[in-house]
Amino acid sequence: MASRATRSATRLRSTIAESPVVTSEPATLPRRKRATASGRSGSPTPSKRPTPVSRKPSGLPPVLPELPLYIEPPYDPVLIPAKLTFSFEEAKTHLIKADGRFESIFRELKCRPFEQLEPVDPFQTLVTSILGQQISWLAAKSIRHRFLRLFDRSLPEKASLTHEQGIKYTFPSPGRIASVNENILRTAGLSGRKAEYVLDIANRFADGRLTTQKLANATDDELVEMLTAVRGIGKWTVDMFAIFSLRRPDILPVGDLGTQKGLLNWVISSHEPDKYPLSINPRKLPKTNNDEPEKPEEAKAAETGEDTSVLPAPGEASTSTAKAPSSSKQPDSVPLVPTSPVQLPQGLTLEMLKARANGKKVKGGCYLLPSEMEALTASWKPYRSLGVFYLWALVDGAK
Repeated sequence: MASRATRSATRLRSTIAESPVVTSEPATLPRRKRATASGRSGSPTPSKRPTPVSRKPSGLPPVLPELPLYIEPPYDPVLIPAKLTFSFEEAKTHLIKADGRFESIFRELKCRPFEQLEPVDPFQTLVTSILGQQISWLAAKSIRHRFLRLFDRSLPEKASLTHEQGIKYTFPSPGRIASVNENILRTAGLSGRKAEYVLDIANRFADGRLTTQKLANATDDELVEMLTAVRGIGKWTVDMFAIFSLRRPDILPVGDLGTQKGLLNWVISSHEPDKYPLSINPRKLPKTNNDEPEKPEEAKAAETGEDTSVLPAPGEASTSTAKAPSSSKQPDSVPLVPTSPVQLPQGLTLEMLKARANGKKVKGGCYLLPSEMEALTASWKPYRSLGVFYLWALVDGAK
């Protein structure tokens, strides 16, 4: 019997030694419930209600995590210059010759990505695009503010939409972002995946695998290869970045449903303009960085995954200040009167296009196949980006 007690005591001491000790709060014995008149435990009578436990005031600002020490010279990003690599006038002349409807379009509406030119920070633009994946532009603005506040504690806790343009933002460098971990980024509202994506692209810019020069000098195919190697960036984001930030003139986003539907209506209306009238709503045109970034209606990737984001607008400069609103007026609608029908490729008929417009899409839920889009816009080359910009704002007035 004595040996059995010794073994039990030894086992008990071993269990206690291996158990973790919590020192943040002292251990207390559970309180015994007061017996009721019936002799059984129960809830206290109304006259003996327990004192409510005080809660932490909800109005207190959240505590920001401490960042690791990081010393670097002032961040001076290399920007993509505010200039075109082609003649805009030649591009307009070419497109008007290919389709007469472009004449009234260019006369009434600016082609913002190629006329409102500003320097672009590609790192800032791509990170901002990742932050806005699969959420509304309003939520994206909030996440972006919280993200930047992690690195600049002088920013207010919240930024109202009416005063945001008056806030001076400084975008952190790739090295500064790469110096933190996922948990810190998640305190700004990023999902675990988005935190991984942001750190991946930050590391690539920090170690030189990606640079402004490499992106600016890459061919269209090389650009796709470089950027799709980054986690969270797919072909759709690359196409938008190429149009709105690099201002590439001949990009055709074949995986974008907004482009597909716009081109489908563009072609149908050219054959039967009376039955399928077409116009452009200027308010639906994609915005630049001077306006609220907003995804065009149905302008989402046909592919799956997280590569569906707020339409990437050209990156803002390191600081942003309030700007006077533009005084230029734009028409409420620009009617498009075709001069000649768009030539259809072999195997594609007008009836097939009408059926797709009425909901009978091809495999994968697409309005048009990539090969069909290439054929239908062949006459636009090498300036398809300019035409694509307007396709997002087409309004179908089918009777």
